[in-house]
Amino acid sequence: MTRLAIIDYGSGNVRSVQRALEAAANHFEIPLTVTLTDDPDRIRQADRIVLPGVGHFADCAAGLAARAGVAEALNEAVFRSRRPFLGVCVGMQLMADVGREDVETRGLGWIPGAVERLKPADPNLPVPHMGWNVLTDMKSHPVLNGLGPEPHVYFVHSYAMIPEIPGHVAARCDYGGKFVAAVARDNLFGTQFHPEKSQQAGQTVLANFLRWKP
Repeated sequence: MTRLAIIDYGSGNVRSVQRALEAAANHFEIPLTVTLTDDPDRIRQADRIVLPGVGHFADCAAGLAARAGVAEALNEAVFRSRRPFLGVCVGMQLMADVGREDVETRGLGWIPGAVERLKPADPNLPVPHMGWNVLTDMKSHPVLNGLGPEPHVYFVHSYAMIPEIPGHVAARCDYGGKFVAAVARDNLFGTQFHPEKSQQAGQTVLANFLRWKP
């Protein structure tokens, strides 16, 4: 039985992420127990960890920092124990060194780079970028297996990560110019899109994460 911890730090979408993970586990017959937690000990004991996130980078960073011992437990679980980790939307953005949404805010520093505002080349394209779009430039990665050549996934965001190391980019998307839609490094994976809102493609991504053995 896989013990999965979803970090509960006031990000707003933990329940929908939980339901989607449980549905993916049920559909693909993956034994799973899910805990919503901000308990450092439970985080250390988990087999896999998911960090969701919606809203403002600085607010999410502050919410995470306000949970005593959580950032330290995440670092220990991810880097010392090498637990598979998935960051979703702002949860992915928090993996960067810094976010520049209104004010400059430190991230976790796991993926070198910064989170910057989207600047579509077409001024008629609204920001935030909301709705379905196609993943492109997908690298070969176990979490992206089985998606086909042009998977459609669901986005809601105004900012995107710009990694310093091109090899950390796992997929891109085009919205008046290409932006980073997924990142990967060792036992870390992050999606700018919302798997929990991306129907079959999202279920595949979540199931792949649950079975991933980095």
